[in-house]
Amino acid sequence: MVKSKRQKKADEQLAIFGAEIVEDITAVRPPRLRVPSRSTSNIFYDKKNRYFVLGDKHGIRSAANVKQVKKIAQTLCVADFCKELIDTSKFATLREMYYTAEGWDAGPFNDQGESDVIVEDLESMFGVKREDLGLVPEEDGAAVYGQLVVKEGDAIIDATKAGRGGYTIPPTIDDIELAKCKAKRVIAIETMGMYHRFVQEQAWKTFDALIVGLKGQAARATRRFLKRVHDELNLPVYIFTDGDPFGFHIGMVIISGSAKLAYINHELAVPDAKYIGVTASDIVNYKLPTDKLRELDIARLKQLQRDPRYNTKFWQDEIKKMLEIGKKAEQQAFSKYGLDYVVKEYLPAKLKEAE
Repeated sequence: MVKSKRQKKADEQLAIFGAEIVEDITAVRPPRLRVPSRSTSNIFYDKKNRYFVLGDKHGIRSAANVKQVKKIAQTLCVADFCKELIDTSKFATLREMYYTAEGWDAGPFNDQGESDVIVEDLESMFGVKREDLGLVPEEDGAAVYGQLVVKEGDAIIDATKAGRGGYTIPPTIDDIELAKCKAKRVIAIETMGMYHRFVQEQAWKTFDALIVGLKGQAARATRRFLKRVHDELNLPVYIFTDGDPFGFHIGMVIISGSAKLAYINHELAVPDAKYIGVTASDIVNYKLPTDKLRELDIARLKQLQRDPRYNTKFWQDEIKKMLEIGKKAEQQAFSKYGLDYVVKEYLPAKLKEAE
């Protein structure tokens, strides 16, 4: 199988990495790794690009430090594992790699969290995504339904004919060709229950839209899909979530990325995406059924007030109002007015306002 441009870049970075290690050993120098710092002190909100980015701080790991030898050895084993995956055109899940490490001379990891961190180290060191290194999460991304045709190798898939659940976004979304699209916009929905409601009500026809079910916090593959259809197909992206601090966060991660993935937000964030989810104003104006804010919700809302991503009049007003009314509401709360109310009444009004 021919390697993609992304796989070639990852392969080249792995080769350079290996050559530097060999050079150190040949010169009888303890191998050293220069790893970008992902601490909060090195993560900044880029106001121009409107997403989190990494600063220029780096940490040095040296085999001369006995405490760092095992981690360096495990990093080399992970790199070698990825090199083999790329060379054989195979993929492995992060979980599979974790268990494979049981047989490595460097020794096993204490838990998968340790192995995942090393993968993140390589991502930030090489400027690639884990999928480019042949590593994928356990689960696929979410689903999309609408007038989109994709090409996976020799297979051509129509998202309106891929079953009632739609087309499942794969972890390797960058290897998928967006062959044909007649949709004019994308509506990303937090809950799969509401996603299926939209499919049943044929909202993809009503709004000329690709309907994307996020399955809660959007997976990296889902966010990459939204980024690609926005940038490559020029489709505006709208985000419909629950009216609570965690729904707000789900939307904002799509818009401005996350601090954790500051080193690859340029490939995931969609700064022009617009939030059309449930707001505190909606709760009041539509007289929606609500739940009382928990202490955790209140604390989270106060965190959002200080978050630079929410430093706009819209967000500050809505967060303040939610704290004042002390209530939150789910997407499904609109069912009070009928199962099709969201598609027939709420979303048309929201889209008109947003557009």
